[in-house]
Amino acid sequence: MRFRYQKIEWMCSQILMVHFFLDTPPRFTKIPRDQTGVSGGVVSFVCQATGDPKPLVNWNKKGKKVNSQRIETIEFDEGAGAVLRIQPLRAPRDENVYECVARNSEGEIAITSKLSIIREDLLPFGFPSIDMGPQLKVVERTRTATMLCAASGIPDPEISWFKDFLPVEPGLSHGRIKQLRSGALNQTFADFWAFSQCAISA
Repeated sequence: MRFRYQKIEWMCSQILMVHFFLDTPPRFTKIPRDQTGVSGGVVSFVCQATGDPKPLVNWNKKGKKVNSQRIETIEFDEGAGAVLRIQPLRAPRDENVYECVARNSEGEIAITSKLSIIREDLLPFGFPSIDMGPQLKVVERTRTATMLCAASGIPDPEISWFKDFLPVEPGLSHGRIKQLRSGALNQTFADFWAFSQCAISA
């Protein structure tokens, strides 16, 4: 009986080792969407991938890495994610197709997103807009802070949050951060809000 138990334990450990060292090509976990921005405003494209080894994500424009004082790439998740942030938007210079590329030793994948820009005086009826943005608050560290963000448009726009230009992930905060149905965000530590902003998309 002891011999059989040891043999089963050895087989399980071998299976786990094979699974652990199995390299996999990149796969996107966050896919950027086409966006329409307002001239003089700002847009952020979020792209993230997974794989083994962990892939590196880059943003390209016309086959070359983006390089401009107004166009910034902010990496997160050890380089497996990247935010492409453009501010202020200029038409027609910034209107283009941007490409997110994820690569590791096992392969490379790419996906594109299109940016369109509209002049503020030519916005169509129902174009999404932020009616009330978040304001700076001072809250005791053990208290809960609520950051408000109200938006309107047809259809109702989707509200997302960024901190230091990176996307906020309430589901990864172990309950410390919650986004309410209204779009507002609750968080228990006041210093979290130092550079928070909300964004909308149709």
